[in-house]
Amino acid sequence: MAHPTHATTRRPRAALVTLAALAGIVSGTVAHAADTTPAQQLERFASQAGQPGSAERGRVFFTSRHGGEWSCASCHGNPPTAGGKHASTGKPIDPLAPAFNPKAFTDTARVDKWFRRNCNDVLKRECTAAEKADVLVWLASLRP
Repeated sequence: MAHPTHATTRRPRAALVTLAALAGIVSGTVAHAADTTPAQQLERFASQAGQPGSAERGRVFFTSRHGGEWSCASCHGNPPTAGGKHASTGKPIDPLAPAFNPKAFTDTARVDKWFRRNCNDVLKRECTAAEKADVLVWLASLRP
């Protein structure tokens, strides 16, 4: 007969291994399409920034040039509730405000990719988490 302590320590350990494996599978799927919502993205950026986003700061940030020739609004429009067009390539851009584009801010990998690219175009650097939270809270406030 197996020692009771040995049997009881094996089951919890096996359960922990199973839970760890499931967590690995789930975390491996986090960056796929429709893995998030605009509200979850806002929560992520606000948490990273250590402060809530400000719609007014977001509006000012979005519509201002930051030492370069473009603002966010140069391509996305002001307000970004209709389709836009890339300032140099002319490529069409879907509406950015979530109420006007149900796919906006629903894919973590795309959100990170486009913030990185667009912030580099506009600011010549990455946006801070606070800047992202500000812009996203403003975009989320735009309604039809």
